[in-house]
Amino acid sequence: MTGRLDSFFQHEAAIAWEPTEPGIRRKIMAYGRDLMVVRVAFETGAVGKPHQHPHRQACYVESGIFDVTIDGRTERLKAGDTFFVPANLIHGVTAVEAGQLVDSFTPMREEFL
Repeated sequence: MTGRLDSFFQHEAAIAWEPTEPGIRRKIMAYGRDLMVVRVAFETGAVGKPHQHPHRQACYVESGIFDVTIDGRTERLKAGDTFFVPANLIHGVTAVEAGQLVDSFTPMREEFL
């Protein structure tokens, strides 16, 4: 996958889904050392367990409905909504309805590769 580092173009159909947690899978899309875009698909009821990391994260809710918790505060978001997670804050999501999130991380999540 590191052969795609800093590559200009990515074709979604050519990138395989990777299972992460029960009911969750992801595709590592475009990335360079200082930015990474990741598509994450959730089945209804799937939980992205609470976690934290030093990366800043901006997320676009592409489809579905999610309960998003950041630093102890929870809001229900739907397609078209966004959220931002500053570095090191505990955050997680629960898919109320199956859907997909598009995450951007800065810097890139090297451990995903």
